[in-house]
Amino acid sequence: QLQLVESGGGLVQPGGSLRLSCEASGFTLDYYTIGWFRQAPGKEREGVSCISNSGGFTNYADSVKGRFTISRDNAKKTVYLQMNSLKPEDTAVYYCAAASFYGTCLRRSGIDYWGKGTLVTVSS
Repeated sequence: QLQLVESGGGLVQPGGSLRLSCEASGFTLDYYTIGWFRQAPGKEREGVSCISNSGGFTNYADSVKGRFTISRDNAKKTVYLQMNSLKPEDTAVYYCAAASFYGTCLRRSGIDYWGKGTLVTVSS
């Protein structure tokens, strides 16, 4: 059974850092582009970052450029999202997602599989 399981969320103060992990099981991770999305209370789910299946290409939403870094280790079947300089507006449930095509990896319509999410709260 294909699964994406996120971990690493929690409570952090503004300016702090967190690293999210997305572990895949039940499928070959390196066939897929992997993206991170987030959904804040009362808002739509939005694409944050994605990485191509080989790791050679990455894309970021303007709101996180320069602060977040996505990476992957296909041998460990894991994708990471390093989040630095966190702001209260980064508070959201963060979802890991698998897409067949890199070109649409920041669009919800381009996603084939979703994880269940991990909550990130940025607050003093």
